[in-house]
Amino acid sequence: MRDYFFSGLVLLMALMVAGAKLGCAQDAVHSVSPDARWEEAETLLKQGKPNEAVALLSAVREKNPKTPGLEAELGKAYFQAREFSQAIVHLEIALQQTPADMESMQSLALSFYDEGNYRQALPLVEKLGSRLPIGNADSPYLLSTCYVMTLQIDRARNSLAEMFSVPPESAMAYLALAKLLVRQKMVEAAVPQLETALRLDGQLLMAHFLLGEIDLYQSKPQAAIAEFQKELTLNPTLWLVYWRLGDANARVGNYDQAEKYLKESIWLNDGSSAALVLLGEIALKKRDPALAAGFLERGLALDPGNAEAHEKLANAYKALGREADSIQQAEISQKLRGQLHGSENEPLPTVP
Repeated sequence: MRDYFFSGLVLLMALMVAGAKLGCAQDAVHSVSPDARWEEAETLLKQGKPNEAVALLSAVREKNPKTPGLEAELGKAYFQAREFSQAIVHLEIALQQTPADMESMQSLALSFYDEGNYRQALPLVEKLGSRLPIGNADSPYLLSTCYVMTLQIDRARNSLAEMFSVPPESAMAYLALAKLLVRQKMVEAAVPQLETALRLDGQLLMAHFLLGEIDLYQSKPQAAIAEFQKELTLNPTLWLVYWRLGDANARVGNYDQAEKYLKESIWLNDGSSAALVLLGEIALKKRDPALAAGFLERGLALDPGNAEAHEKLANAYKALGREADSIQQAEISQKLRGQLHGSENEPLPTVP
């Protein structure tokens, strides 16, 4: 009986020791697991998997929310995942903890910028200067955009002038500002900048072109034609001018003149899908579906994601009696349109 008692006691003590060792081992695991998950999160970020990194770092935060550097790392992960509002929350905390953290400041500035919160982004962009991350837009451009969007127009022009190494009161500075305003769809504000640029230099290239683009955007094709013609006298080998002259003439029903300009555009740039698609549309209006199909097929070979061109090609095929092909093109067009979000009725094209 005594031997049985001592045997049981020894067994109990062994179990207690084993349990203690297990507890210590578990504590050790908990103490190192955040570091292991941190390293794994860093690896995931380098692999372009920010959502997985966010999940790991969030688990670390649940266990130990005061882990040094955690807020900065979470902010970086959310920023890479393009969840800017969440990134801002963590990055602001990170900067409160470490005000000299330049990487967090960079990510916070760009998060505010991408959220469209230019007023909050501006002081950070001003402070960072040239220390914004490589791979993003140059800091002078970001700074100029912030000035424009906070209606500090003169500062925007000064910033662009510095960017292009021209005097702030030069025609080129006013033209650069007008281009930026047009990109932000602030076309009414762009017009006086272009007029000033032309007063300073009547031979300035692209100023009349941009005025014509604004006229087209505002559904004033006749005024646009006049501006594009002025540009053509200064800039006779730029395919963009011929393309937009073709577009403007097509809008007012001058189809023969439009075809002439569009073909000249293609001669100057045979990779112009837009000119080919417009020629296809004109051929449809002139009741020549075979010619239209040829132009539209060539245009779509260069730009297969053009939903409107697929729709026009469907109409051309239908007129040619190619019902199956017509249905297929209509379905492609519908699918592409379904993928578009927040499209404008009359979007401005890319400003050259």
